[in-house]
Amino acid sequence: MTQLAEKAAVFGSALEKRPHGGPRWLDDLRGRGAARFAAMGLPTVRDEDWRFANVAPIGAVDFQPAGPISGTADRLHGFAYTDAAIRLVVVNGRFDPTLSRTRGLPSGVHAGSLAAALKDHADVVQRYFGQLADLNTRSFTALNTAFVDDGAFVHVPEHVSLETPIHIVFVTGAEGSHVMAHPRTLIVAAAGAQATVIESYIGAPGDTYFTNAVSEVFVGENAGIEHYKVQQESTDAFHMAALHAHTSRSARFSSHSFSLGGRIVRNDAGVILDGEGGDCTLNGLYLADRDRLVDNHTTIDHAKAHCGSHEVYKGILGGSARAVFNGKIIVRQDAQKTDAKQTNRALLLTDGATINTKPQLEIFADDVKCTHGAAIGQLDEDAIFYLRARGLSYDEARDMLIHAFAGQVLDGVRLEPLRVSLETELYAQLARDLAEVDKDKNDAGDRRV
Repeated sequence: MTQLAEKAAVFGSALEKRPHGGPRWLDDLRGRGAARFAAMGLPTVRDEDWRFANVAPIGAVDFQPAGPISGTADRLHGFAYTDAAIRLVVVNGRFDPTLSRTRGLPSGVHAGSLAAALKDHADVVQRYFGQLADLNTRSFTALNTAFVDDGAFVHVPEHVSLETPIHIVFVTGAEGSHVMAHPRTLIVAAAGAQATVIESYIGAPGDTYFTNAVSEVFVGENAGIEHYKVQQESTDAFHMAALHAHTSRSARFSSHSFSLGGRIVRNDAGVILDGEGGDCTLNGLYLADRDRLVDNHTTIDHAKAHCGSHEVYKGILGGSARAVFNGKIIVRQDAQKTDAKQTNRALLLTDGATINTKPQLEIFADDVKCTHGAAIGQLDEDAIFYLRARGLSYDEARDMLIHAFAGQVLDGVRLEPLRVSLETELYAQLARDLAEVDKDKNDAGDRRV
């Protein structure tokens, strides 16, 4: 079989089971997604954007579309960051009304099933759906589009400020089966609206499954969206996700991404600042151990003048984990007075951990201020010596420095219950990773106290 035929054959049997029905425009869109994926197949390391991320293991598993699962309520324990939050639960790509909680929404605000919104808010969905997610060049987006059936839909009307966060929980998995889910999220904030949305991705520990998510966010004039993504999939799971945002005049969009699970993880985040005076923040923190891979690709497109962007991504890697960071800032000719800053830092706890980082600036305007920087290294032994000189043990000094490293991103989480939950999970994983590092050093006779 030729390489092209092999690529087209991936998920071939599953594609035959893709959903049909609904509005004609959606069915046509599914068909285009299926055709594009069949033509492109899975990306390979020969593709520049996937040069350091080999996703061949995904194609090696015969994933099939997931159905309903039992015991989902138990899996949600510990993921209610605040009792006041509106909660939408999407199980294997389908909205579950029995596990969701939408009471208390202000008049005019809609948060619920995307499939239901295709009927009840057809004009809004058809106007925005698929406008940002590019299925022509992104094979995983094409695959997601081919399977679009349900997911989450949030619409905040003009000049409504939503005080209560909306928490969307995506659950994927099925005991004893290799399943995949393709959840879709559409968030629309009209002019002057304000909202906070949390996306959580979870699954049962030890399960092997494939989550392929796409989210589109539209922020109207003078509107603001605070977006959080918490990825805590099984460490045997595969997670591909794309987040696309579009801002209008004087709009604000901020994204905070936390990757704490998954065997192979890819996060694509893209923001188009398409109105003067817009502002965006992209922050990310990831933790990987063993032979896991975390790949973050971000693009901030300054299309109009007087916009600002602020980006900080940090990673902590142990074992033989690998990470990729590719951050691109585009400043178009009309985007004068742009102010953009990008920072990428990675902390390697072991000699076997690696990261490939590639900050990029493409500037076509002449009156701008753009900076970027990347730093990769291990723990600062001088700093550890300084702390030990003040009475701390080696472990205490090391832990203090690691926590300070992660703290810059965690401090940006405005929701205290969410920040506490993230700190608890992150530091618990760090403790396990550091125990492995200490064990390896003890075995090598290189333990410092």
